Parts: sequence; C-alpha cells; structure tokens
Amino acid sequence: MLWVKAFHILFVVSWFSGLFYLPRIFVNLALEKESVSRERLLLMARKLYRFMMMLSVPAVLLGAWLLWLQYGGNGSFKMPGWMHAKLALVILAIGYSHACGAILKKFERGANTRSHTWYRWFNEVPVLMLLAIIILVVVKPF
Repeated sequence: MLWVKAFHILFVVSWFSGLFYLPRIFVNLALEKESVSRERLLLMARKLYRFMMMLSVPAVLLGAWLLWLQYGGNGSFKMPGWMHAKLALVILAIGYSHACGAILKKFERGANTRSHTWYRWFNEVPVLMLLAIIILVVVKPF
C-alpha cells in the first residue's frame, strides 16, 4: 500500500504542476498580440495540457486503488466525512482540468473573450483546491 501511495502522490504533484502552470500560459496568451509569440505559447500550452492530462490518469487510478484498499476491501465502502469532501475536490480538479482544455481550444480558435486579469484569478483555483485536499488528508477534520 505504501508503494501505491508514493506513486499516487508523485502523479498528483505532477498533475497539479501542470494545473499551476497552464493557466499562467493563458495569462500570457490573453496579453499577447504578436503572432509568433502567440504560436509559441499555444504550442507550449498544447504540450503541457496533453502531458498534464496523461499524468492525471494514473493519479486518479492510483487514488481509486488506495480508496479500495482502505475502505472497499471489506465490501462496506464506509468512509469518513473528510474523504467525501476530498473526493468532491478531486472531481472539481478533474473538471478544472477539462475546463483548461476548453479554454485552450478557444485560444486556438482565436475566440478568447476573457482578460488576463480573469486568468490570473483562474490560476489561483488549483492552489486553493490542493490546499484544501492536503488539509483534509493530513488533519482529517471530520
């Protein structure tokens, strides 16, 4: 179980690294008017998005495996409240990842209507999600 947990943490950290950086690229894309720089940023965003999404799959699968090892082995799946909250935040993180993909497609089509300021605030969401997840897992407040 410790090996599964170690690799789960590795993939979650890698996935969230992408979630921290991709919206930062969106900030720069929203500011950029020059086509050469814009194309370079789009290429970076595309590559990061694909890599980030590949990393999210083992993070989620290993997390599901840990969930089964901890709570499902006896067939009850009775979990504490903090785990329900954590799973809700994980679902939100998955949704946020897919929202990043939708935003990237808008930038690729030249259909972005949001300002760099909006993306700066959007960039803070995964930090808050990860902070809440860490607190739930470590402190187990309920």
